[in-house]
Amino acid sequence: MKIKNIIKGFLSVAVLGLMFVSCSEDVMDSINVDQNHPLGKDVRSKYIITNVMTNTAFGTVGGDFDAYLSIYIEHELGSHNQFLRADMRNGEPSSSSTFNNVWATTYKNLTDAKIIIDKCSNPEDPDAGNDVTLGASQLLAAYNLAVLTDMYGDVPWTEACDYTVSRRPQIDKQEAIYADILAYIDAAIVNLQKGDVSSMGSQDLIYGGDKEKWLKTAYGLKARYTMRLLKRSANVQADMQTVIDCVSKSFASAAEQCSFKLYGGTQINPKWGINSARGGLAASKSMFDRLVELEDPRIGRCFWDPNSDNSEIFASADAEGIDIQPNGGGYEGQLKFTVSTFIAATFAPTHLISYHEVLFLKAEALFRLDRLDEAKAALKEAVVAGFANMETNVSAAISGNWSLTATTPAVTSEEAAAYFDGKLSSLFDSNPLKTIMIQKYIAFWGSNGESTEAYNDVRRMKAMGTDFYDFQNPNNFPLRTPYGNSDTTTNPNVEAAYGDGSYVYAENVWWAGGSR
Repeated sequence: MKIKNIIKGFLSVAVLGLMFVSCSEDVMDSINVDQNHPLGKDVRSKYIITNVMTNTAFGTVGGDFDAYLSIYIEHELGSHNQFLRADMRNGEPSSSSTFNNVWATTYKNLTDAKIIIDKCSNPEDPDAGNDVTLGASQLLAAYNLAVLTDMYGDVPWTEACDYTVSRRPQIDKQEAIYADILAYIDAAIVNLQKGDVSSMGSQDLIYGGDKEKWLKTAYGLKARYTMRLLKRSANVQADMQTVIDCVSKSFASAAEQCSFKLYGGTQINPKWGINSARGGLAASKSMFDRLVELEDPRIGRCFWDPNSDNSEIFASADAEGIDIQPNGGGYEGQLKFTVSTFIAATFAPTHLISYHEVLFLKAEALFRLDRLDEAKAALKEAVVAGFANMETNVSAAISGNWSLTATTPAVTSEEAAAYFDGKLSSLFDSNPLKTIMIQKYIAFWGSNGESTEAYNDVRRMKAMGTDFYDFQNPNNFPLRTPYGNSDTTTNPNVEAAYGDGSYVYAENVWWAGGSR
């Protein structure tokens, strides 16, 4: 009997022990869980998408990419610290630390966008049936994925954005990634013609839940990425017609373009913020010389002296006090030389895709279909829209934190059209593609985050044997950006692809004719 009781006692202890272990495991599993902040999958999609929009505009579009790439393509000059080294191609263009922040930001945006896509696609989720939210998130996924692969080439994707799949994801080929980008956009076009059970409303910081404008953005992005793949096209005529068809369904004016405009107070345009903190950007001599050569009226609106007491914008190319240093010349100075008006545009909007961009895409597509009269008319519209965008930047600089003073009146749409007729029309007649691409390049100069797209155009033109840009920097031109060191130090797949970083000067991305 005693033995039986002893056995019972042991069994009771054992059961209690198992119960304790079970409870302990539950407690241990939740030790690192923040009970006060729900996981992404437990948050409604319309709240997650607000964060994706903000981080896409501020971090991916308007951040380090825009600043550094503006130096590579000579929209601006790098004159101090990291930006000087970027201008001199000394370390920064090949270092894995240079673009690590935007590498991480873009992957975070993709992770969040995929959470929204999963939630809105799951019939058992509270967000099921929110098809407009789904479509907008598919566009944001496509956008961030395109920026990622455009800048880095082959990158982790199918195994990325989910640690339960892999903590060391394999690298995917750019060709396959672009198939996913276009699939996202096509799916978005379908979903954006449906509706939401629960609208994004004011959580949509770009369009306030307006599905028609998101749909126009989808068509604009499809036109952009179809053009991006031109060198790899199996049917150029069909693809150029696709571009034209998509543009016809995209923005009808700048009022509809996909822009992040919620800057004000402490929420500042990222280009202004970067240069305000670093003071490392100065005016580009090659841009200045280009405007002089073209007798471009923008030259009286786009340069100023940061050391001037009255902060006046220079009225002309020969105004007293202009001090512009050559690209790649190694001139050190923190807000010491003439700078562009745009870096003072404190609250200028950030464009994910602009009205003037889709017009330039239309002009190029029409040219490639040998519809020259139509291409010329489209180019004129694009140039006029580009001038108007420039004036938006200048106005943001005049009313911004550095309070610039204009010394010449704004260039009107009529004056921009007259400039086209008097100067650019004949240039188009002699070399239409060059005129289209140079005018697009100038229109992308500003504080709106479009230097990244200009960099894509420059690489695309170089790859197709039509390098029109005549850059003055004698140093090597970077053909891509290096992987971020958060993965070159933790993921052997990325570490092997990165090597010593020197490949950024030698290897084109796939759509520009390279192998990765």
